[in-house]
Amino acid sequence: MIKSEGIQNVEDDSNFCGSILIFLSYILIILTFPISLPMSIKIVKEYERAVIFRLGRILSGGAKGPGLFFIVPYLIGHKKGVDSIVNVDLRSVTFDVPPQEILTKDSVTVTVDAVVYFRISDPILSVTKIANSRYSTQLLAATTLRNILGTKSLHEILSDKESISHRMQEFLDQATDEWGVKVERVEVKDVKLPVQMQRAMATEAEAAREARAKVIAADGEQKASISLKQAADTINQSPIALQLRYLQTLTHIAAEKNSTIVFPIPLELLRSLPGGREGKL
Repeated sequence: MIKSEGIQNVEDDSNFCGSILIFLSYILIILTFPISLPMSIKIVKEYERAVIFRLGRILSGGAKGPGLFFIVPYLIGHKKGVDSIVNVDLRSVTFDVPPQEILTKDSVTVTVDAVVYFRISDPILSVTKIANSRYSTQLLAATTLRNILGTKSLHEILSDKESISHRMQEFLDQATDEWGVKVERVEVKDVKLPVQMQRAMATEAEAAREARAKVIAADGEQKASISLKQAADTINQSPIALQLRYLQTLTHIAAEKNSTIVFPIPLELLRSLPGGREGKL
């Protein structure tokens, strides 16, 4: 209880001294007007916010901007002013995650890089909770990329890039929320495989294509044999159909301007010749 009262007394004394210094600074601004006017007025752009520290403490009301506002530039007996300003850019920022060598779940070494899009959602937290929000987010993104891809197999990394990117975004957004940083999007750019692995995958793909081609060819032969059998049964039911087939074949041969003429002889005509019924022909 005594310690709490002592701390309270120190804070009261600090507030009292600070109020006196601010009052004297306002007097100095008035005495040096209009010279002090350019130093007292600041302008913040639409995409920026100004975090103002008055005697080391954040000014009430949160970040200022956009537009024009007034600060106290002078401090009696001190080189720095009463108010110090930190401008925070609220626009989305992108950075490349450096290529990371990762050992996958199935013991394959791959090199993966990514792109992270983020922006400052809370200017005050980004100034007071972290020294360099961009650099810290970049390091965290590289670590997260290694940790997440280390639990995936090579096939999952190559086929599920979208789900991996979404999971990274959720993890980074949750981790950087206390820094006032909002991770908007994460994209896995490229996955580089070793040369030996690329050759093995190419050989595997070629063998799979050849196997599919053989299956398709066998299926075509089966369907062709069924169609030929049906055609033979149809021709067998009508003897005139065989003669028409002969004539169609002759028409096809004659259209190609061949010097050889093939004239089919019906088997019935051969059987009518002497000796044809005994099987000599």
